Amino acid sequence: MKQITVVSDDKVGILADISYILGKARINIESISVQVHGGKGLVNLTVKDNEKAARMLSSNGYEVLSSEIFLVRIKDTPGEMARFTELLKKEGINIESLHVVARDEDFSVHSLKVDKPKKAKNLLGPFLDNTE
Repeated sequence: MKQITVVSDDKVGILADISYILGKARINIESISVQVHGGKGLVNLTVKDNEKAARMLSSNGYEVLSSEIFLVRIKDTPGEMARFTELLKKEGINIESLHVVARDEDFSVHSLKVDKPKKAKNLLGPFLDNTE
């Protein structure tokens, strides 16, 4: 699964503009997170058609980055996140971002971005959510 990140100056209306551009192109936003660092806004998006979304946003003047992410599904119990993150740590895989995208009584689903995606994918097989 791919994630696109829009990098822009932090100013009022960026999210409204991005969602308008994607909506007009009939691209549905599946997940979104927004962060501000040092005067820059970072908007992380997952959509069904990454290439079209990146093209539309780029043609409207936005800087767009693309990266591989995984959806991991873990039991919603104390220590379960430690169990899967310890696997990554032992293999020298750095977590670059981790966001909760869904949760129910028994499980939580997280989007995970790492510095070594191929290695992580092989390692995290039992945790990967294959419903994407």
